[in-house]
Amino acid sequence: MHEILFWIIIGIIILDFLFEKYIDYLNTTKWSDTLPDELKGIYDEKKYKKQQAYQRENHGFGILTSSFSFIITLSMFLFFGFALVNGWAWGFTNNAILAAFIFFGILMFASDIINTPFSIYDTFKIEEKYGFNKTTAKTFVLDKIKGWLIGAIIGGGLLALLIFIYQKTQGMFWIYAWIVISAFSIFMAMFYSNLIVPLFNKQTPLEDGELRTAINSFSEKVGFKLDNIFVINGSKRSTKANAYFTGLGRKKRIVLYDTLINDLEIDELVAVLAHEIGHNKKKHVIQGLLIGLLQTGIVLFIFSLLINNPNLSRALGVEIPNFHIGLVAFGILYSPVSFILGIFMNMLSRKNEYEADKFAAENYNPKPLASALKKLSVTNLSNLTPHKTYVYFHYSHPTLLQRLAYLKTFE
Repeated sequence: MHEILFWIIIGIIILDFLFEKYIDYLNTTKWSDTLPDELKGIYDEKKYKKQQAYQRENHGFGILTSSFSFIITLSMFLFFGFALVNGWAWGFTNNAILAAFIFFGILMFASDIINTPFSIYDTFKIEEKYGFNKTTAKTFVLDKIKGWLIGAIIGGGLLALLIFIYQKTQGMFWIYAWIVISAFSIFMAMFYSNLIVPLFNKQTPLEDGELRTAINSFSEKVGFKLDNIFVINGSKRSTKANAYFTGLGRKKRIVLYDTLINDLEIDELVAVLAHEIGHNKKKHVIQGLLIGLLQTGIVLFIFSLLINNPNLSRALGVEIPNFHIGLVAFGILYSPVSFILGIFMNMLSRKNEYEADKFAAENYNPKPLASALKKLSVTNLSNLTPHKTYVYFHYSHPTLLQRLAYLKTFE
């Protein structure tokens, strides 16, 4: 049985890689050296050629990095690399929690080190070449170190707690683990911007002035109490612009990138904020959180049924089942289910984006929102003509042209 599971795992890894390369290829069929008619008035000829060059370079680099990752992952399974690391971990300790720390610590650290040259090239070569990068070498290194520490503290803490729960509860493991992860998810949804974001970026309250007055005026109009409006120094790392809604209850806040404020007019900024407020008004944040918690419960239940299965561990070359080896094997076997769920989540997300656009159009003005979306897409050199198959499987937002057509109906 474990041989069958082994080849199922290998098949999943290979099929996933080939499928991703296929839909990446489909995207390349939409490339053009001349400005498509539907993009006239959004891109000019010079900017469009720059976007196409950026697209091609990212695609080529993506093939290199994903192929390298595929070879490493496949090799770890074919040559029983996980069994080797598992042996090292148990060679240091007989404690299941410490063994899991060592096991995942080695894998995560090695993976990060191996991929760092690719990250450096992407940041300091490609993003720099197209005028996006503002990250310094010091910021890059500090981000790495902070990421390792946060991963060790939060990821390691959760892992230790889950293994401890498993040791104490066995068959009831999934219920207690679900409660713990749910509590943690809700906590992070509320306090992520207060606790994690400041470790990487500076957030300052939006100053009094014309923009804040316009935002407050709109918020009052739609009955949305918004005291927390922050500006984040996104320009510390990139010229790309963004805005997002975060938090729950009294901890909710809207965060604007300083690059966004520099790129857009006041009415466009308010329109973007109206879209974000629309997400909250339509309960999209709560909806996403609840769906995520439900999926977590299902995953934990299935995992609890398989964790002690010797065939699962033997498929990775380990005779005696343990938590961390079971987790690795289960992660691959569950990935087709996760892929299918991801399709439905993207469909729901695109639906929610239309609803937020509708809220902004009906309660503010569709024209400045459309104008803002155009500016952001051009500034970020976004691909405005992706293949519909790629959109179906990977886009959490409708394409710009789809959103513009939808907003046009409200004018």
